[in-house]
Amino acid sequence: MFEHQILLFLAQRMTIVITIAFLLSRHSAIRRFFAYQRTTTGDVIRLIGIFGTVSILGTYSAIPIDGALANSRVIGPVLAGLLGGPAAGIGAGLIGGIHRYSMGGFTALACALSTVTEGLIGGLIRRYHPHSLNGLSAFITGLVAETLQMLIILTVAKPFEDAVTLVTHIGVPMILVNATGIAVFVLLIQDIRAQEEQAGALVAQKSLHIANITLPLLRRGLTETSAQAVAELVKNMTDLDAVALTDREKILAHVGAGADHHLPGELIMTRVTAEALETGRAVVASSKEEVQCVHPKCSLNAVIVVPLLCMDKPVGALKLYRTKEVGLVDQELAKGLGHLFSTQLEIAELEKEARLKTTAEIRALQAQINPHFLFNALNTVASYVRTQPETARRLLIQLGDFFRKNLREPAQFVSLREELRHIESYLALEQARFEDRLQVEYDIADDAANCQVPPLLLQPLVENAVRHGLLPLHEGGTITIRAYRDAEIVFITIVDDGAGMTSERMAQLFAERPPSASSSSGIGLRNVNERLCSIYGPDYGLHIDSKPGLGTVCSLRIPDAPQSLLMAG
Repeated sequence: MFEHQILLFLAQRMTIVITIAFLLSRHSAIRRFFAYQRTTTGDVIRLIGIFGTVSILGTYSAIPIDGALANSRVIGPVLAGLLGGPAAGIGAGLIGGIHRYSMGGFTALACALSTVTEGLIGGLIRRYHPHSLNGLSAFITGLVAETLQMLIILTVAKPFEDAVTLVTHIGVPMILVNATGIAVFVLLIQDIRAQEEQAGALVAQKSLHIANITLPLLRRGLTETSAQAVAELVKNMTDLDAVALTDREKILAHVGAGADHHLPGELIMTRVTAEALETGRAVVASSKEEVQCVHPKCSLNAVIVVPLLCMDKPVGALKLYRTKEVGLVDQELAKGLGHLFSTQLEIAELEKEARLKTTAEIRALQAQINPHFLFNALNTVASYVRTQPETARRLLIQLGDFFRKNLREPAQFVSLREELRHIESYLALEQARFEDRLQVEYDIADDAANCQVPPLLLQPLVENAVRHGLLPLHEGGTITIRAYRDAEIVFITIVDDGAGMTSERMAQLFAERPPSASSSSGIGLRNVNERLCSIYGPDYGLHIDSKPGLGTVCSLRIPDAPQSLLMAG
């Protein structure tokens, strides 16, 4: 038989093996294995089994030549070694080699030894060049391995003359065909990986798109309303058969197949959901029995359950259903959505805590109003009732306005103009009480007045300037409130020419533990500083400059985008 005829027959036989391999690669489990192939013990065993079988098929598809077999047996062990390392290559080589040895012939021992050796060569390439696997490197590996097989046949097979004749006839065809077969197999596996990577990229893109739309929904927390909206959205944007969300105890929403009997409010009954909530890991059910739906007409036969975590604790579960089997893409989608939804729930919880903290801080400021201020204000009003009733009336309006604003439900932000009106009510009452001892000046730029600021931000600063800066002085003094804009920053200062403070006193103001529980000025100023840092960041804290006998300057900066900064905080 001429060499080109052997080449043609070998190519035909190899085509059969590759066709079988291609058909097997359509199976989801095999695709999943090759797409995410690792080198764990289980993976190595699978590789040995798969490519040991390929090696046997290569032997059975051989062409009898000169008392020996021209075959594609080498493809299996070399591929096992290239994908799984020396252990996988040797294991597949032993399966193929022992099988070939059992068939006899003067090359039986040589072929058995060469099959194991070729698997080892593939494994060594994997070990020392793990990232070089491609069609060209696989082809070269095949050339080297088959050339080595021919040398082993010449060395081991007896009689030597028959070995030389055999190698002369089959050497070049087997080297070329089997090297090509190995390269084609590797290209097939690379194509599987490329397809799965592309599918993974599409899943990631879809997950991010869904997460972007569901963000405002899950900011309300995991409720029946938000869960229903999210489940409908995921179902409409995918080809899933059903989507459900639960909390730790009951179903919150179920959309799609089975919605007639998987009802919101029902307690969680399935083992897979309980396991996912208990372990914090995704769980897959691949049969109707594992899904555990007792409804006789339920069409749901598979589900992946992903726990939704908040602060690393499962608070619910996302369930993606199929009427057939849950594929790899479904699992990646579920895990991606579960991670993103968990992040959104954590954001919602953090925002809730931030709102509660802000409200508590404002309540604390409201509670700090000295009762003596109320008594003194009422006494001042009473002193004007007979002599200047119109003044008394005006002061009562200011007092009512002050307390109405101070006791109302806290808002996240108010305009600087509104904050200044609140301060004006307070200062009007203090000026009526202390008359010429308290002077107030305003220097507010028009483009700064609309800046949004946290409520009750300036009142503690002004009150501190009045009570601890000016009133201790017999002659009193002046408070000046300034605000101006520079680009996107509004600068605000509260200046008094009163008693001032020592550097030691200023250092105590922002201490975590104030030196005295009665140090109300320190509490108010520290509260303002902490709120500024919490909302805008540590670079936007309160700055105080003061010297004894020269007065005090309280300075702060407000970025004119508070809502976005609050979200970031």
